[in-house]
Amino acid sequence: MPAATDSAALEPAQIMQLLRDARTIAIVGLSPKPHRDSFDVARYLQAAGYRIIPVNPVVAASAQQQILGEHCHATLAEAAQALGAQRIDVVNIFRNSDDVPPVVDEAIAVRAAAVWMQLGIAHPQAAAKAQAAGLAVVQDRCIKIDHRQWLR
Repeated sequence: MPAATDSAALEPAQIMQLLRDARTIAIVGLSPKPHRDSFDVARYLQAAGYRIIPVNPVVAASAQQQILGEHCHATLAEAAQALGAQRIDVVNIFRNSDDVPPVVDEAIAVRAAAVWMQLGIAHPQAAAKAQAAGLAVVQDRCIKIDHRQWLR
């Protein structure tokens, strides 16, 4: 997947390629509540054929421990370890912008291919760090909307 030099300037073709190449999407901040946007997006991605990997420390520590039939992990490192040789292709972030830098650090550490900050989420410094590490970066865009627009 290509790393863009300016995530605000990603071309539709780059986003389409990123979505075509991806198979496994870790969703950081995935809520088990069906009325939440993160749940709706995860359900959509699952229906579109992606494997979703929930990452939410609160849910991982609870009795529920699953979201949409997938085991929920406390961290990206835990999720990557559980996947073994399978790579996390996209780290989809549903967290406040201020919470993005440690997620990006984890995404770099687990050698994810891309970081996707959902609509309303951006962190230019974290994005630059991810890009410098070779990750593709998308900020302030909804992965569900882009997938539906360009690949459905």
